[in-house]
Amino acid sequence: MEELIAKRYAQALSSVTKDLKPILIVLNTLSEVIDNIDIKLILTSPIISNNEKTEMILSSLGKKVDGSLINLIKILGEHSRLDLIPAITKVLNSDQQRIANRYEGVVKSSSRLDNRTLSNLEKTLKEYTGSIIKLSQEKMDLEGVGVSVDDLGIEVNFSKERVKEQLIDFIKKSL
Repeated sequence: MEELIAKRYAQALSSVTKDLKPILIVLNTLSEVIDNIDIKLILTSPIISNNEKTEMILSSLGKKVDGSLINLIKILGEHSRLDLIPAITKVLNSDQQRIANRYEGVVKSSSRLDNRTLSNLEKTLKEYTGSIIKLSQEKMDLEGVGVSVDDLGIEVNFSKERVKEQLIDFIKKSL
């Protein structure tokens, strides 16, 4: 439900703004702040008025903020939906990635992959999807490799344990 509401606000902001890049920079930073549990509690608190919450966010943005963003925050404040800012930001970021045909993905492995291997993975994914994909690395406890690009719905995992289990199942079925 939250995502559907966020899509409507994101679509409205996109329709009234020509250049979303500076707005997205502000929204990405604001989303990180709002994801903090203390800030989230303030934004969802019934004790603090919607006007105070809205003013708190607007005052943190400074003077050089796009009017469309200010209006969005005021509207979200009026409807007690300031906590939707991270979801709206996520939708807008996804839309921008889709428009640019550039996506970000994650490679999870127990050991760090070298730049050449990472580059080969990016190239292979580009051939497969037709999109430019920039991969970052994360450490994983299990032995194996996992690649995921959430915005494209790609998730591939290879683990020694899983291959071993499948091999055993295959042998059992063969007997």
